[in-house]
Amino acid sequence: MTIDWLHFTPWASLAGGLLIGLAAVLFVLFNGRIAGISGILGGLLSLPKSDSAWRLAFLAGLAAAPVAYSFFHPLPEVRVDAGTGTLIAAGLLVGVGTRYGAGCTSGHGVCGISRRSPRSLAATAVFMAAGFATVFLVRHVIG
Repeated sequence: MTIDWLHFTPWASLAGGLLIGLAAVLFVLFNGRIAGISGILGGLLSLPKSDSAWRLAFLAGLAAAPVAYSFFHPLPEVRVDAGTGTLIAAGLLVGVGTRYGAGCTSGHGVCGISRRSPRSLAATAVFMAAGFATVFLVRHVIG
């Protein structure tokens, strides 16, 4: 294994991680909720709709952030090395996984682990193990 030193960005990655952590802390302090994207989006699809405003604002911020970033720096090229069927299957598996795991990587991995939640630690370990296994199978066994 080699490191692509040309695209190695430890300081940008550290800054991104700090911003995600700060956002999660501020979200729980001011809103009293965990910043799990699947839960925020799922709350829009369920009744009652009394808290739709903050959910929509949160999701709009997620969509607007790359646009705001593009004013200061060019966005990286998006390249997807998968076919439509693979993307549909992956999306369905992620959706099913977030339902069975009672949350997604942002809720469990960022917010749950920082709260020392045993359930989130187990869920994140399973997410990571499944990702490692998938990459190994696709790159070394199937592909």
